Amino acid sequence: MKQRIIAVYALFFVAFSINAQHVEWFSSTNDCRWKAEKAIKFDKNRSSEKAAIVITNNKAQRFDGFGGTFNELGWDALKALTESERHKIIQALFSPQGANLYYNRMPMGSSDYGLSFYSFNDVADDFKMVNFNIQRDRYILIPYIKEAQKANKNFKIWASPWSPPAWMKTNNHYASNMDETGHDYNGLAREKILELPSTGFKMQRGYLEAYALYFTKFIQSYANEGISIDAVNVQNEPCSNHKFPSCNWRSEDLAYFIGEFLGPKFEAEKIKTAIYFGTINRDNPNYTRTALEDKKAIKYIKGVGFQWDGKWAIATIHKEYPQLELMQTESECGNGENNWESAEYTWGLIRHYLKNGANAYTYWNMVLDHTGESTWGWKQNSLVSINKNTKEVVFNPEFFIMKHVSHYLVPGAYCLQTNSDDNHLAFLNPDGKIILVIVNREGSDKRMLVDVQGNMFHVNLKARSFNTFAISL
Repeated sequence: MKQRIIAVYALFFVAFSINAQHVEWFSSTNDCRWKAEKAIKFDKNRSSEKAAIVITNNKAQRFDGFGGTFNELGWDALKALTESERHKIIQALFSPQGANLYYNRMPMGSSDYGLSFYSFNDVADDFKMVNFNIQRDRYILIPYIKEAQKANKNFKIWASPWSPPAWMKTNNHYASNMDETGHDYNGLAREKILELPSTGFKMQRGYLEAYALYFTKFIQSYANEGISIDAVNVQNEPCSNHKFPSCNWRSEDLAYFIGEFLGPKFEAEKIKTAIYFGTINRDNPNYTRTALEDKKAIKYIKGVGFQWDGKWAIATIHKEYPQLELMQTESECGNGENNWESAEYTWGLIRHYLKNGANAYTYWNMVLDHTGESTWGWKQNSLVSINKNTKEVVFNPEFFIMKHVSHYLVPGAYCLQTNSDDNHLAFLNPDGKIILVIVNREGSDKRMLVDVQGNMFHVNLKARSFNTFAISL
């Protein structure tokens, strides 16, 4: 009897303690990152003070998750570490106890952060894809992805090609533009530069059919490896000519490929992978509208992916096509600064895309060596930097802004409407928990009142800080 009384008392004490901690709070500054602050209780008395942030119970869009991109140079940097150290980084990036990145991207073949140019079939005019294989990925990208899968049961992945196999392009080369630096990065002759706004793909039936088959075999081959491809964006940055793997497409031609070849092929093969018109890097909404007005293509287009200059088109497309899913497909990468200002800039991008209807947000390179340099000479930011010589590992400021927005989210979450467009975002998890992220970009501390569906609390935000609140009502 005495033991039962003690057990009941213990349960009551635990329940009371949990109920007393209404708001869990983590903060980060440049000097002190992901610090557990003292739990906050709601104010008992209604304040006459006007709340700076008012969170309603009105849902905006469903949110499928935050993620990053798997690239060959990332795995190359990770392989310089011991298995134990590598495991710690994977857990920090993907596990629910870490940054919880669970909706991630991968390239189909080579990218600008690949080790070299390649595709899944480099045999010219192999229209039947007899020589298709993912053998190279089995040694690089697939081990990287599988390690991430182990860390997060909610893991999903989407894919996009930077370039079709070179023999499917009009200039028979992975690149679309020459290397002006004199380093002869890609060997493309001036005479073979693709002209915008032309289409760099060979718009002939045999090549179009072969490319649809190429997508199909990619998805099926990855499924055989235990990796399900949730969605494909059909071309990375179709509005640019790059000296790395790339392929420009006119909107009409990309829509034609989707409506006449890719969509019907997926349908015939019973492939459930969603097709997105993306990743669009054009600020003019007319580029996207053209495809969405194609009656055959729109039958198969589930959504649109935007990146870089595409951020200026997403608001219009969301307003005109509210039924479509929208992705932010590549966070802008900086120039290797990896500083607090970079993280604040990324926060601005996150807010912009989510306030304009994005259902997912993808960071670019999750891991790079300490130089951040691509094989073609651009130094870029990453969430984690690894010095392959000294084995030093640095979690950069952008890792922490991604952790602040993603750590508490679970599949099925919704964005919530709030009273202002200030530096905050709010989410509703399926279990009813509300996640509030506030960024103070000012150079001094900031005290504010927050109203969560009629429940009030005060908070003092440190200068230039990221703050995440997990709120249980």
